[in-house]
Amino acid sequence: MESDFQSIGPSHRRVLKMLARARRRGSDVNALFSRGIEFETIADLVRTGLATVQLESMRRRGRTVEVARVKITDAGRRLLEGP
Repeated sequence: MESDFQSIGPSHRRVLKMLARARRRGSDVNALFSRGIEFETIADLVRTGLATVQLESMRRRGRTVEVARVKITDAGRRLLEGP
């Protein structure tokens, strides 16, 4: 997996930085999409263990909806900090 860490591109780093700023709450996947983040970029980060996706139930306008939140992992934070 270490080689995957080294092969991430600038778009992956940009998303990791966004997720790091979001802290423990993470970012709504739809908010990431609205900022031009591609599904494949998120999938790459999850596949390499740099981010996770968790479903969260929320109550909005009397209805329960599920929101996918993307969160940075400890490995993702270590990657941003560098060697």
